[in-house]
Amino acid sequence: MKFKERLKELRIEEGLSQKKLAEAIGSSQKAIDFWEKGINEPKASYIVSLANFFNVSTDYLLGRTDD
Repeated sequence: MKFKERLKELRIEEGLSQKKLAEAIGSSQKAIDFWEKGINEPKASYIVSLANFFNVSTDYLLGRTDD
């Protein structure tokens, strides 16, 4: 599973809109939308913020591991 799919899956599991997630990590809704569509990829600092927010590893978020 790729980053964009993991991100969307985690966001939906938490019942969050793109806007709420963006507010939580200090990003924009448009950035979240682009990440989920695979148009852009986040900077490393946002990957870390997302992993911390969802309480998963960066490797999981990036699709390098399944746990």
